[in-house]
Amino acid sequence: MITIVAKSIIKNGMKGKFKMLADELIVSSRKEEGCISYNLYEDINNKNVCTFIEEWKDEDTIKLHNESEHFTRIVPELAKYREGNAEINLYKLVPIE
Repeated sequence: MITIVAKSIIKNGMKGKFKMLADELIVSSRKEEGCISYNLYEDINNKNVCTFIEEWKDEDTIKLHNESEHFTRIVPELAKYREGNAEINLYKLVPIE
C-alpha cells in the first residue's frame, strides 16, 4: 500500500472553488480500482491549507490514476486556486518488528 500526501495552500477567497473541484476529484478517484481511500483535510490552525491524503494498492494503480481523465482535467484547474506548487509526498508503511 502507498499513501500520498498532497498539501496545498489555497489563495484567499478561493477555497469554495477549490473544494468544488476537489469533491469531483475525490468522488471519481474513489471509484478507481486500487483506490483504498481518498480524502481532503483542512488544517485546524490555517483554513487555507488543505491536504489530500490518499491510499493506493500499489504504484501501478497510482500511475493509472495519474493518467485518468478526471485527474488530468481537474488537477490543472486546482492549481489555479493554489499559492505556488503543491507539496506531494509518497509513503510506504514501515513494518514494526
